[in-house]
Amino acid sequence: MQAFLKKSQKSRDKTLACVQRAYIGIVVLGSIVVVLVRGIGQWNRNNTSPVLTVEARVVTKRADVTMHHHGDVDQMHMHHSVTRYYVTFEVESGDRMEFEMPDTQYGLLVEGDRGKLTFQGTRYLSFARVNA
Repeated sequence: MQAFLKKSQKSRDKTLACVQRAYIGIVVLGSIVVVLVRGIGQWNRNNTSPVLTVEARVVTKRADVTMHHHGDVDQMHMHHSVTRYYVTFEVESGDRMEFEMPDTQYGLLVEGDRGKLTFQGTRYLSFARVNA
């Protein structure tokens, strides 16, 4: 009887482990699907939004650096970072909008610059500085 109970317990433990792995897999897969659907939805909304050009002023700039560390059993460590660049513009009405942009555009802008901001939805397109 003892042997049967031990086998039964092992069987339950294996079943529980399989259920836990399946649950984790479903949660991970579900999270990936949610991120993809949101990204595609935002992309679609941007594509259907009108392209607007407005007078604006550069209010702030910021960079968001994300560090990634990878290591293995041989103690070899690899590091790399991803930097995303953001600029906040203020339009004539006083509203502010923040856009992510490429580093090549980010480096050309200075806080206080005035000009014409062109965007589509949440997508930054360009900024043409106006000389004061």
